[in-house]
Formats: sequence, structure tokens, C-alpha cells
Amino acid sequence: MSPGPCAVVIGGAGSGCGKTSLTLGLLRALRRRGFVVQPFKAGPDFIDPGLHECAAGRVSHNLDTWMQPWPALRGIFARACLDADIAVVEGAMGIFDGRGGADETGSTAQLAKLLGLPALLVFNAAAQARSAAALALGFHHFDPDLRLLGFVANRVGSPRHAAILREAFAASSSRQMIPPLLGCLPRRENLGLASRHLGLVTAADAAGAGDWDARLTALADWVEQGVDLDALLDALPRIDSPELADGGPSTPIDAPRVRLGVAEDRAFCFRYAENLRLLTLAGADIVPFSPLADAGLPPELDGLYLPGGYPELTAAELAANAAMRASVRAFCASGRPVWAECGGYMYLLEELTDAEGRVWPMCGALPGRAAMGGRIGRLGYREARTLAPGPLGPAGTPLRGHEFHYSAYDGAAPDFPAFALTASDGRVERDGQARGNIVAGYFHAHLSSNPDVAAALVASCRAAR
Repeated sequence: MSPGPCAVVIGGAGSGCGKTSLTLGLLRALRRRGFVVQPFKAGPDFIDPGLHECAAGRVSHNLDTWMQPWPALRGIFARACLDADIAVVEGAMGIFDGRGGADETGSTAQLAKLLGLPALLVFNAAAQARSAAALALGFHHFDPDLRLLGFVANRVGSPRHAAILREAFAASSSRQMIPPLLGCLPRRENLGLASRHLGLVTAADAAGAGDWDARLTALADWVEQGVDLDALLDALPRIDSPELADGGPSTPIDAPRVRLGVAEDRAFCFRYAENLRLLTLAGADIVPFSPLADAGLPPELDGLYLPGGYPELTAAELAANAAMRASVRAFCASGRPVWAECGGYMYLLEELTDAEGRVWPMCGALPGRAAMGGRIGRLGYREARTLAPGPLGPAGTPLRGHEFHYSAYDGAAPDFPAFALTASDGRVERDGQARGNIVAGYFHAHLSSNPDVAAALVASCRAAR
């Protein structure tokens, strides 16, 4: 195996400890030092990878030890790292948190160990002094197989607070009890990233705020000043680039290509980069369009892919674009394949009720409506099986992915649900609708869990032509 880039995993003591702020600042700081930096995100997340791309200038890829078979995960990692100097993987939740409490499946720690990467762990040091060293001791010894390079304290209140933290870590490190404290990031409320009901604001909305590049520069300055980047870089090993032969499809199929329209704007931006790659390899030319801004669908499409996003926040604009809604409705009635996930499913329904109780017309291609609730409706990994033959393959086709939504389907139970979803606790529920050549539901699929689905969708587009 040939030498690859240096690499590090940014893990956290828990959610909200500052992983994303540290990661974005580190990506931008390394980039302005002249490094080619390749970002990744652990777990099923759509928002952080978009933010990574803004900071690093490269597409960020999701890596998930439960959704993706190991060869596929390794292939994604290796392909993205081919021309990079440094790989930075942002973890999810706490570093040991995953699919359940009994084992490490789906955790950032498991991902780091499988890829042979060291981890840097950030924790919230507010209202802690010497106790922070005890917390570090627990994380260091919880899993002896995980290599921890060191720790970064976030929300440090003052220079005196930082000095106490360094004293505590130095005392323990000198007795070879814990890795070193490599940084103290001062509390900066003005650097906090804006959030809403599904997490942080998307890259598109952050960029629209007008000060996003300046915010990334400020985060880079914050990391440069608070973290010993030279010591971190010196500690990073150069990893081996794994072979790509068993990493799933890597060459296009020899068949006529199809035009697959993919919704892409502020309302529909939750999609995996690997899904688009697999669809392209299967023979699809990706044709982006905007349900918000375009007057109609692009010409000569053979199929539609409507990914998730925030239609509930742009419902008024989507409703106002009656020409696009009519175009989508007519396409759905034409018999050509349509795959819609979560926000895309909501768009295909008759109506959407937003968080203020206002009702907006949607495409009306499927019966029922989506209604926003005040709490998370569904959250977690899902093992899916299709319940009817359709664009994704025969009935019983397996897929892995997740659900994360606040809205719920409001209407009579669909005559033809699209998926049977099995949650981590074994609970099985039906999701979505399968009507004609439309398959739609709240389920977000990662196609690397079953690349045959990408081939089936493209073949369905080809047949419909």
C-alpha cells in the first residue's frame, strides 16, 4: 500500500462540546497554510459536510460504520484522500456514542480504529478545573485500542482558567496517565454557529447571511491561537492508502446514459455525495434544478431524485412557484421514475402545514399532507426493505439509512407504503408511499449499503425512456 496523507479524527466528549467549530476552524487554518485538506463527517449528517466544504474547498464525505459495508467505507475514504495532504474527520455525538449502549457500532471511536486513525478529543471545560483531567483519564482508558493524541478544552473562561487546566493535565501526563492538553479555546459567544430544529444552519443559508467567510476566518484565528497546531501536525502519522479494488463500483457501466433531475437548492440539500457518485457510475447524468427558483423541470429528464432538506422553512416560496409544482406533478403522472426522501416526500404531498400552523399547497402528486410538530418525530438508524417493486428494485430490496424529521404524515394510511423500517430497538414501522413509478418516504438511504439500488433506479429511467 502506498503512503497516504496525515489524518486525524476530531472526537468529542458529547454533543455540543464544540466539535464542528473546532473542525471548521482547523480546516480553514490548515487550508490557509497551503495544505490540501480533505474533510469527512462520521455518521448520517447532511449539514456539517456542507459547512466543511466551505471551509476546506473540497467535498466532504460521510463515513458510517453501520450504514456502509467496510469495503465501501474504505473506498470512499481512499478515493477522497488520493490527492490530499491532510484528512480531517469530524466525529458525531460523543466519541463512544453509536447505534446503542451495549457496543461501539456506529461510533466515532469504531470508525477511527477501523481506519487506523488517531483522535483528538474536545470537551467543554466550562465550570471545570482539575476535574477535567479526571474526565480525560476516563476517556483515555475507556477503550485501550483507541489512540488518543490529546485533548482540547473549549469554552475556557480566562487565562487563569487555561493555566489551571494545563497544570492539571501536565501533572497527570508526567505520570503517563493521559495524553497531553494540546489546546485551550477561549469562550467566544460571537463565534457560535446558528442552529435550528434539525441542527446547525446549512451552508447555503450561512453563506446567504453575508458574513460566512469572515466567520470561517475568525474560527481559523481562534483555532490558531488556542491550539498548538505545530505539535498536532508533528504527532499525526502518515496513513496507508487502502486499495480501492473492493470499495464498490468505481467504473461507469457500458450502457446508454440517462438524465436524472436532482433537486438542489436551499430547500433540498440533504443528500450524500456518494449517492450521486453511485448514480453517475450506474449511468446517470446528474441534472440539477431548483424547485424554488426555476419555472419548470429541465427538458428531457428520464427520472427525478428529490432529496431531503428544509421545505418547511421555504414553504411559502415553494407554494408560490405554481409552475414548478405543476411541472413536477405532471412528471410524476408520466410514469417516469421518481425517488423522494423526507423533504422531497413532503414536497410531493398535497399540502404542508408549517410550525406556525399555516397551510401551503405542494405538488399534489401523492395524497396526504405533512404537518410540522414541536418535537422530533423520528430519529435514528433504519434498516429498510422495499414493500413493492419499483424504481429502487424488486420488493424486499434492502437498504440502510436513517430518519430525522419533525414533521409527520397527516392523512389516511397509504394503500401502498414504500418501506418497512426496522429501528435499532427492533421496532418495525411502515413508511412512505409507492405509487406507480414513484417511491417516496421519510427514510434517507445511503446507497453504498446496496449499490444495486443505484443501478436499478438508472435502469428504470432507461426503461421509461
